[in-house]
Amino acid sequence: QVQLVESGGGLVQPGGSLRLSCAASGIPFSIHTVTWYRQVSWKEREFVATITSSGITNYADSVKGRFTISRDNTKYTVYLQMNSLKPEDTAVYYCNVYKSGNPFWGQGTQVTVSS
Repeated sequence: QVQLVESGGGLVQPGGSLRLSCAASGIPFSIHTVTWYRQVSWKEREFVATITSSGITNYADSVKGRFTISRDNTKYTVYLQMNSLKPEDTAVYYCNVYKSGNPFWGQGTQVTVSS
């Protein structure tokens, strides 16, 4: 049973930072690409960042230079360091993996950027 658990969300002022975590179980974590998405309720879920098993990363243009994705295979965890946060970064953040062609999602963690 694949399980993904996101944590680290919260309320932060514009310009602040948060670090999100995605803890995985039920998969051989080190061989999987892990991707962060975010969703505002009235919009479609959008890609934020991804990291491959070999550590290759890719980012949405809207977060490049501000967000950093990383992984610790010994802890079965992927991180999303978010700096210089903006109100438009407010969303529920989800992590995602694919196993045998099937997508798995965590429950999400809310990030709110507001003064």
